[in-house]
Amino acid sequence: MNTSQKLLWNLYAGAVGALTTVLAVKAVNKGWELATGDVPPEPNDPEVPLRRALAWAVASGIGIGLSQLLVNRFAAGQWTRVMGTPAPGFTKTTLRI
Repeated sequence: MNTSQKLLWNLYAGAVGALTTVLAVKAVNKGWELATGDVPPEPNDPEVPLRRALAWAVASGIGIGLSQLLVNRFAAGQWTRVMGTPAPGFTKTTLRI
């Protein structure tokens, strides 16, 4: 893998990742509003009950993390399809116990 391909991958993955994060935050916020009828809480606000802050932290973490996982897998697959080589940093590893 040459330097220009690594740079291209970093630009591609960075742009796709940034866009995904923005869209995921909007989707998680909207999902929270639909599920609870309230705007998402500010988890650092001491006025917000701990249970509600924790629920928001878990929901947003899962939503954003899942979207990043799916988009990274998609981006790596597209790279392999177009370039014919695995995406930089996406070589398969074997767990040895």
